[in-house]
Order: sequence, then structure tokens, then C-alpha cells
Amino acid sequence: MDFAFDARTEELRNKLLTFMDEHVHPAEKTADEQRALLASPWDTPQIVEDLKAEARRQGLWNLFLPDAEYGAGLTNLQYAPLAEITGRSPQLAPTALNCAAPDTGNMEVLFQFATDDQKKQWLEPLLAGEIRSAFAMTEPEVASSDATNIETRIVRDGEDYVINGRKWYISGAMNPDCRIFIVMGRTATADDPDGPDIRRQQSMILVPRDTPGLEVRRAMQVYGYEDHYHGGHAEVVFNDVRVPAANLIGEEGGGFAIAQARLGPGRIHHCMRLIGMAERAIELMCKRAVSRTAFGKPLAQQGVVQNWIADARVTVEQLRLLVLKTAWLMDTVGNRGAHTEIQSIKIATPRAVVDILDRAVQLHGAGGVSQDFPLAELWAAARTLRLADGPDEVHQRSLARREIKRYV
Repeated sequence: MDFAFDARTEELRNKLLTFMDEHVHPAEKTADEQRALLASPWDTPQIVEDLKAEARRQGLWNLFLPDAEYGAGLTNLQYAPLAEITGRSPQLAPTALNCAAPDTGNMEVLFQFATDDQKKQWLEPLLAGEIRSAFAMTEPEVASSDATNIETRIVRDGEDYVINGRKWYISGAMNPDCRIFIVMGRTATADDPDGPDIRRQQSMILVPRDTPGLEVRRAMQVYGYEDHYHGGHAEVVFNDVRVPAANLIGEEGGGFAIAQARLGPGRIHHCMRLIGMAERAIELMCKRAVSRTAFGKPLAQQGVVQNWIADARVTVEQLRLLVLKTAWLMDTVGNRGAHTEIQSIKIATPRAVVDILDRAVQLHGAGGVSQDFPLAELWAAARTLRLADGPDEVHQRSLARREIKRYV
């Protein structure tokens, strides 16, 4: 097997690494300082807009989208090492490149399933970085890892749909630039509220933020953090929200299939960035180990610290190979053909990266849980990804069924 990057990937990697060193990492402290002075913590610091402008000028823009007309035209295999690099600064780098969730997944949905009018109104400004978006699926009253449980109702009424329901942990919704929600709910009719097929009851619909009845109620914390740079994770209520029938994405009953199409790339993007987070953790561990002394010798000479660093390096190398294999399969046999590998990386990567970050926190002592280092916030983000896009146990259940089926 040839593990070398092709010429275009290598060129973009070098540009992106330079962009990170010269622009992103120096901006991390500035972004926090500017945010502290904003009227609202959900507003975007000027330095972030500056980073976006510079990334666009350098051609580091919309790298996630494989279509050459709308995006960079990269394959998943080409994008994987680039996403890993952005994971070293997950609060700033993905946004700077217009490659941040949930916008990436929403743009993929619009690209694949939206009408021309819907693309004109919402996809184009998202691709231009002029607006942000949110994906409203998770609900507090049901186990939303099973999409057939979704209770939010989307009911046809003449030339409109009327939406009622309550969602939470809706990423991006606190950002004032979030102008559009993709809402997943159960399509109902007066004579057949449930329908015969449990996976044909859900639909997705576009709901502009300023639609009457849509209330962004509060920001939900994640282990005590509020994800300001990605627009938070909000509780959102839909109370008789009325939108035109033309806002439906695809067809009635197509929401489950659209969700699966959306979540496949989303899961691998998360795993790519997680590897970058782990790489930064290893870097911080090494710097800490050579700069601190305990019990008469540097931490770098303590056997337990050496074991942590060695184990972290082995783990990252293993994870990277599995993620690259998955990206290659998605490119060659499609998301369905890479189903086992997508589930495997979704199970393995967050779990392992949480462990690496936990040891990095331990090595930093009190500093590891403080705001003076990025480790605690990175740990919270990585731990959350064991729930997002389906908890570990859901993927384990599905993966085990596939394995067992071969012997039945």
C-alpha cells in the first residue's frame, strides 16, 4: 500500500500548516480577549472574521465539500489530513476555513437534496460564510439516538407546514449569524398520524430563524463549558411555527434517509479532527514533561510519563490508519460500503482520544483543569463526541449485528 499523500494534498497540507502557525495559533489568545469585550458572548470576535478572510484569500476554503463547483473538490482521503490539522485548534481553525460543524453537514444536505431555489437562498450564503446554520434533531423527552423516537410534529396545512416540538443541544443556534434551521420531525396527517413504515415517518424542513413561534430558549452547557465559537448548544422550542411547503427538503418521509446521508461524512470529520486534538495533547505532554521536575528529576524521566506518551503515540498512529482506510472506502465504495469502518472509527476514536487527553490533564496537574491550557475544554469536546452522532453503544450494537450475521 502507498501511504504517501498525493501532490495536491501535500500542497494544501503545507499551506494549512503555515496558516495554522502564522495565523490560527497566535489568534487563540486574541480571540478570547476580544470575546470578553463583546456585548454578547455569542457574537463573533473580529479576529475570527480576519482569519476567515485570510483563509479564503489563500484558497483554504470549503475544503470539506467534494464537489468542485461548490467546494474544493477533494476526496475524503485528501481531506482527512487537512481536517486533522484543524483539530489542533478546534475552536478557531474549522470556522476559519468554513469547515465547521454543524454547517458542513447542513451544506452537504442542501447540496445533495435541496431544490435550486433552496440552494440559492441558503446554500450559497453558507458556502460564502455569510451566515451560519443549525441542525435541530435531538430532543430532551426521548432517546434521540433512535431517530424513530422523534416527537416533533411537522403537519401539512394547505400550502404550509406547521411545526411543534422541543429540541435541545442544537449546535450553532446561539450564534446571531445562525439564520436557518434544518429541523427533523415526524410528518403527520389527520387520517394517518403514524404511517406504516417507522423509517418513513420523519421529514426535514427549512425553518428561518426569524419565523414566528421559533424560540431559542437557552444555551446548554457541556461539562460547564459554553461553546461560544461554534454558536453554543441551545434549547429550541417550535410553537405553531408555520413555513411554506416549499421549505421541505426532499420528500415527505425522506428525513431518516437524509439523516443517514448527513451523519456518515459528519462522523468521519469528527474523527479526523479528534486525531488533531490528540496530536496537540501529545505535544503539550512532551513540553510539560521536559519543563517540570518532580522528586529530583524531570517528569520526562519518570517511567509512568514515558509510558503515557508512548501509548498515546501508538494509539494515534493506529487511529489515523483506520480513519484513512475509512476515508478511502467512502471514496471507492461509498458510505454504505464503508458502514462497518465508519462505525468502527466512531467507537474507537473519541474513546481513545478522551483517554489521551485525560492523561495530558493529569500530567499538567492543576493547570490541566484550568483555562490556562486548552486540555480541559478539549477533553469536554472529545467526551461529548461519544454521544454526538449516535452514542458508542448504538454503533456497537449495529456493528455486532453485522458481524454475527455472517455466521447465522
